[in-house]
Amino acid sequence: MKRMTAPARRLTAVAAAVAAGGTLAACGQSAQAAGGDELVFAAVPAESSSTLQQSFEPIVELLSQATGKEVVFQNVTDYASVIEGQRAGKIDIASYGPFSYVIAREAGVPVDPVVASVDEAGAVPSYNSVAYALPGSGITDLAGAQGKRVCFVDRASTSGHLAPLEGLAAAGLGPGGYSEVIAGSHDASVLSLVGGQCDVAFTHNDMLTTLERSGQLEPGAVEQVWQSAPLPEDPIVVNRDTVDDETREAIVTALRERANKPALVDAGICPSEDECTLPEETEWGYTPVDDADYDAVRRICEVTKAEACA
Repeated sequence: MKRMTAPARRLTAVAAAVAAGGTLAACGQSAQAAGGDELVFAAVPAESSSTLQQSFEPIVELLSQATGKEVVFQNVTDYASVIEGQRAGKIDIASYGPFSYVIAREAGVPVDPVVASVDEAGAVPSYNSVAYALPGSGITDLAGAQGKRVCFVDRASTSGHLAPLEGLAAAGLGPGGYSEVIAGSHDASVLSLVGGQCDVAFTHNDMLTTLERSGQLEPGAVEQVWQSAPLPEDPIVVNRDTVDDETREAIVTALRERANKPALVDAGICPSEDECTLPEETEWGYTPVDDADYDAVRRICEVTKAEACA
């Protein structure tokens, strides 16, 4: 297990039910926006709160070292809360899905994508949406979801909702062809399938590994019945309105040059590459991205006409 260093111990999880920014509003204005010595870093619920917080500890510590500010980690309960928190000036840095980024950007939220994760240095940051069914269910592709209960992650999730809508449409299934279940997180989507709450479950392609490694799911408990085309990876974004230019430059430089396992070990943040845990099973670290990298998500919006795209 990765050691808990001093800045990591300062990590604060603001965990509560966040309804349209309710908890975010209670936090008040971002400390950075108010000229203070704190930065608020928020992430969406890809997995359990404690696991998500732990996986971001090296990045939080890196940003604390680079900026000289305390970085407060805020684990919110849905995608919309992060977007609204950014709009309200209460979140300085965020990690969320590419669809959430596009929604925020198109709605005028002043955020810029900085990096996305890759498993190898120099790789293109991409991942896939996948669908699972139970072995023996008779469901072998998305056409088999006809009349079934389908678990999605969140309506603002790329791999957990937007890409699945495109896949279902290609299989001849519109919204009325199945019963929609919103699980709330990627792990909950798969676990709901195993628990009998749905017949098909969507998530990202690394979630099954996470669940099996954590012991929450036995190997062979589910089987894959569909995979999307490559999707642009989740970005880490910076809020232009709440972060001053000097701090923003320090954040961008740190994320683009030192947010990888070899550099984190050199900085003393991780004891070794094998013991350096990053979000969503990331094997190497982060690489630069920009707004144009997310045009693929905009294309899916054009194809699906998904309500959330508006």
